[in-house]
Amino acid sequence: MSTQLATLPTYFISHGGGPWPWMKKEMGHAYDQLEASLADMPRQIGRTPAAILMISAHWEESAFTVMGNPRPPMIYDYGGFPEHTYRVRYDAPGSPELARRVQMLIEAAGLPAQLDAERGFDHGTFSPMAAIYPKADVPVVQLSLRRGLDPAEHIALGRAIAPLRDENVLIVGSGLSYHNLRAFGPQARDVSKAFDDWLDDAVVGATPAQRVERLLEWSTAPAARIAHPREEHLIPLMVAVGAAEGEAGKRIYHEQAFMGGIAVSSFRFGAAAGA
Repeated sequence: MSTQLATLPTYFISHGGGPWPWMKKEMGHAYDQLEASLADMPRQIGRTPAAILMISAHWEESAFTVMGNPRPPMIYDYGGFPEHTYRVRYDAPGSPELARRVQMLIEAAGLPAQLDAERGFDHGTFSPMAAIYPKADVPVVQLSLRRGLDPAEHIALGRAIAPLRDENVLIVGSGLSYHNLRAFGPQARDVSKAFDDWLDDAVVGATPAQRVERLLEWSTAPAARIAHPREEHLIPLMVAVGAAEGEAGKRIYHEQAFMGGIAVSSFRFGAAAGA
């Protein structure tokens, strides 16, 4: 007799900057708390998922696009880092079968979807995955954002792919809760805290219905456009929320002085067996 697996939660993670897991000598302990929070995710979910569907802030297309490559290459989509970081590898397999399933779900919801058979892993995927599953032994498929970055459309995307949670697929939105590259460090302390406090209240303190309403109006939040001059690093949150729309949120990572002064957070939506 088969046993029904519990529904997996969804996540929105702050993925850090560039190839940080391969820069511990240069970065010291700057990423210790973030790394620990990512490494704890397998314990929280209580089992190894069949695959991970990663919605990365670093991929936008005119239609929602699913990575169909069975052996995804690396995309070194950063600049100014040490030479060795342009040779790092994260060799998790892809899953063309899952990619087709994702495309079908999106199209069934009336949203535009397509496959990309060539696409590889960008650092919004391979950097956090190096901490979550360092052996690279869980299949990973990336799903793009859609240009225009409409919050409602990405919440609808989350609703469309929600059935995957009962198919042992872990849905992870990968971005950063504060992303203003011109205002990092101590100068961002107050503004990042203002937005982070609002974000925590909106996704954890609010009811699920209120959460959606607030996220649709995120740009009116305190310091919103300072925290996100362009919102691509926030929009993966909308997908994670849409895929677990009626369920409680929990902050699973928080720092007040990340990279010298930034308040940042990550969140889980839905119950976790090991939490």
